[in-house]
Amino acid sequence: MSESQLILACKEQDRKAQKELYETYGAKMMGLCLRYTNDSDSARDLLHDGFIQIFTQIGSFSSKGSFEGWLKRIFVNLALNNFRRESQEKKMIESFSYDQTMYSCGEDDDFFDLAEITRADLLGLIRELPSGYRTVVNLFIFEEMSHKEIGEALGISETSSRSQYSRAKALLKKKITAIIGQNNPFRKQNEN
Repeated sequence: MSESQLILACKEQDRKAQKELYETYGAKMMGLCLRYTNDSDSARDLLHDGFIQIFTQIGSFSSKGSFEGWLKRIFVNLALNNFRRESQEKKMIESFSYDQTMYSCGEDDDFFDLAEITRADLLGLIRELPSGYRTVVNLFIFEEMSHKEIGEALGISETSSRSQYSRAKALLKKKITAIIGQNNPFRKQNEN
């Protein structure tokens, strides 16, 4: 079935088409969900909620632009709403405080291109970040949002977004350095 036929069938609530849509995009959307959550159970919950929303709102897809982009936007918005809800429940707003004298944020992301660490390792490290850091990193790197857009989406200042990103980068650098050090065969020889 072509994408347009699949969308039309899903708009008509065809269960087989919905299953095919899930099978076509489920793994990719699960990857997106994992980037925004701590664990696979939370990611599966987000995936489930996302597809329910897709199946109920597919009638609003106007075929202008990419269907996959439309799907991604639904999942990112759900992840952001989930983050906001968790932040309010856990009173995490304090984590968005910053100290301008201690933290500055340059836009250089060269450490994310280290050849010594796999993409899977990097994504795993991002998942381990505190939720505020993780959300800002995901939005800035993967969704290519500006700090101004992130601030508006999360209800924080642009400076807070930059601070969270800067702190996340510092934490990731520390973790990456530790992984690279563990995987360095010369280091192991010198320790013996």
